Amino acid sequence: MYKKKIPFDIECGVKITMEVMGGKWKSCILLELMAGAKRPSELHRHFTDASPRVIDQQLRELEAHGMISKKIFAELPPRSEYSITEQGKTLIPIIEQIEKWGDNFRPQMKEIFGIEE
Repeated sequence: MYKKKIPFDIECGVKITMEVMGGKWKSCILLELMAGAKRPSELHRHFTDASPRVIDQQLRELEAHGMISKKIFAELPPRSEYSITEQGKTLIPIIEQIEKWGDNFRPQMKEIFGIEE
C-alpha cells in the first residue's frame, strides 16, 4: 500500500472514515458486493467509467482496511473473487445516507451544471 509522506491523524474520526471510504469508486464497490461476491473482471465490466487499474487499486485499499476479503481459488487458470466483510457491511447505512443526500441535491446539481430536464 502507498506510504504517505504526511503522518496520518488517527485522532480525527472524519479522517479515518475518509481514509477507508474516500475514493470515487469505493462506496459503489461496497454496494455492488452487497449483492454477492464478484470476480475482479465482473467489477471492471460493471464500472465502465473507471479504468481497471483504478478499480484494482481501490479493491486493494478496501481489502487492506478489512472492508472486503479476497478469496483465491487454487485452480487452473487461477481465479479470485471479492466479498464484503461484516466490518464492510457497517458502512452500508452511511453509504445509503450519502446516496439519499445526493438524490435530494440532484436538482441543484442539474442547475449548477446547466442540465435541462
